[in-house]
Amino acid sequence: MEKNQAVAAIGLFAGLGPKELAALAAVAEVRRYGRGQDIFFSGDAAEGFFSVASGKVRIYQTSLSGKEHILHVFGPGEVFAEVAVFAGGVYPANAQALEEGDYLFFPRERFRRLLAEEPDLAMNMLGLLSIRLRQLVKKLEDLSLREVPARLAAHLLLLGAESKKRVLSLDLPKGQLAAYLGTIPETLSRVLRRFADDGLINLSGHAIEILDAPRLEALAAGHATGAAPFGPGGR
Repeated sequence: MEKNQAVAAIGLFAGLGPKELAALAAVAEVRRYGRGQDIFFSGDAAEGFFSVASGKVRIYQTSLSGKEHILHVFGPGEVFAEVAVFAGGVYPANAQALEEGDYLFFPRERFRRLLAEEPDLAMNMLGLLSIRLRQLVKKLEDLSLREVPARLAAHLLLLGAESKKRVLSLDLPKGQLAAYLGTIPETLSRVLRRFADDGLINLSGHAIEILDAPRLEALAAGHATGAAPFGPGGR
């Protein structure tokens, strides 16, 4: 992995010049994690934040009963655990690599010194924290106000918008996707089959083709799609 190119591809650093990017590359540490390898655990000392250069990572918490709840999934160019830059302390959640890949680690103290020297970088950090807060509020609203079909429809539309494709590959195994959407695998499978039966999507192995985006959009917004109600298990 070419570290300078990986730093330049990080969305957080958009708008920075070559000098600033070179300074960031100088403090970044390259780390490689295998599929399923833990990056950090909740309660570990928050010594810095990470960026995904290749692969994917999931951020999750585990309840006292052992149930996992996925908070975020991040891919190339995205950063995670950035709150550590300001708060320090410990990581509030767990991070695990979903795929083998390369990561950049930015030590907290060295990055904070760069923030003091680069006001544009500081503004980018504040913007990112604002986005994270909006994402958290939206996720809480989704889990409390939307039923599973609406959550799934919104997620499929988001994947389609990000990939700019009609044929999608699920970004998580079904069990983990169910946890992310706040449901159980059986309910997720049932809703996917119903989407296919109603002509909203086409299922082919791990691939999903969006056939009727307008009806998915209506469902995600909580409006009727013309299909029969989903019945019990919609949450």
